Amino acid sequence: MSAPAPATVLVTGATGFVGPHVVHALRAREVPVRALVRDQRRGSRLAAWGAELVVGDVTEPASLRAAVTGVDAVVHLVAIIKGRRAEFERIMTQGTRDLVAAAREAGVRRFVLASALGLDERSKDAVPYYAAKWEMERALKESGLEYVILRPSFVFGKEGGVLPTFVRLARFAPVTPIVGPGTQRLQPIWVEDVAEYYARSVDLPAAANRTFGAADPERVLGALEARPRRQPAFVARPLRSDASAGDAFREASRRTDHPRPAQDAPAR
Repeated sequence: MSAPAPATVLVTGATGFVGPHVVHALRAREVPVRALVRDQRRGSRLAAWGAELVVGDVTEPASLRAAVTGVDAVVHLVAIIKGRRAEFERIMTQGTRDLVAAAREAGVRRFVLASALGLDERSKDAVPYYAAKWEMERALKESGLEYVILRPSFVFGKEGGVLPTFVRLARFAPVTPIVGPGTQRLQPIWVEDVAEYYARSVDLPAAANRTFGAADPERVLGALEARPRRQPAFVARPLRSDASAGDAFREASRRTDHPRPAQDAPAR
């Protein structure tokens, strides 16, 4: 008797900076992927990897209901980093509420949400981005869906994220500005590594209904200084006392039985 076919995973924000890496990581594991895109032309590389493209937008609830039909899990990556407060509410907060509702109605098994490191009761009102992320997390936790929330730190890569900005500042500015007193440690995470977290989160049993911070200063910074980028250099730590989930992700981070995502996935 043949093994059942892997269940389909919907990835939103699939043509952004992180999204293509997540799609590739899932396809490398032979997981069927449905990618939500606003413009099919921007999804040509995803289609070449075997992803199914579905046109939609998080601000259009009908398109979300169509997108989640028949999928087993959702990886929700859509976010904006600038705009008016109303735009954060419309795209991130309400868009997530509508997607969560559609997923619940469709019987989706697990919902994986991209959040932000440092988000808590004290920081949630600092900027509109954090306020929206907080409401996104709350909508998911209150939905009754099985969830995994990942809070990555600065995500960087060759073609996007914060790295190009840091490089330009170091290269052209007479001084490099540093936020705060200069004593705090940044916790960057490479885009391909965070993509592996998302890919593994869709079916890792011990991660169910947990919130993880996807960064570690000792492992990440030390590894980046000491060895080539493509060596695994990340660990997910549960934000609350939860040794089983933390151990599960650490074990997953040590596994190398699946190909790594492509180096040249497009940036936003």
